[in-house]
Amino acid sequence: MATIHTTYLGGLRTEATHLQSGTKIITDAPTDNKGKGEAFSPTDLLAESLAGCMLTTMGIAADAHGIDMNGTECEVTKIMAANPRRVAEVVTNLKFPKEYTDLEKNILEKAALTCPVAVSLHPDVIKTVNFGW
Repeated sequence: MATIHTTYLGGLRTEATHLQSGTKIITDAPTDNKGKGEAFSPTDLLAESLAGCMLTTMGIAADAHGIDMNGTECEVTKIMAANPRRVAEVVTNLKFPKEYTDLEKNILEKAALTCPVAVSLHPDVIKTVNFGW
């Protein structure tokens, strides 16, 4: 069964619907690639998918180990390359709301670096993760 239904709306814009929840996401082509940049681009969502997956997977590990990471933030920078046009690097800068022990840091780092999106991206996509401890 499908997970997402996506429709091309014209003008380099799509609308994706998450079939289970009905939640919708609009994408636009970025301004550097003939678009309006009025919404996330598909490659923005790729970069966000990495950040969101890292935070979610860390949250699962945190819950399992009694670690409070509520309020953890991540800023994401997507770096494009040409020929072919592609995402060359995703830089994630994490900001944690509190101090952690070395064991807690190790648990959170391992979870982030082995999240499903991180291990699914092609090895040529550089994943730079700054934990900011």
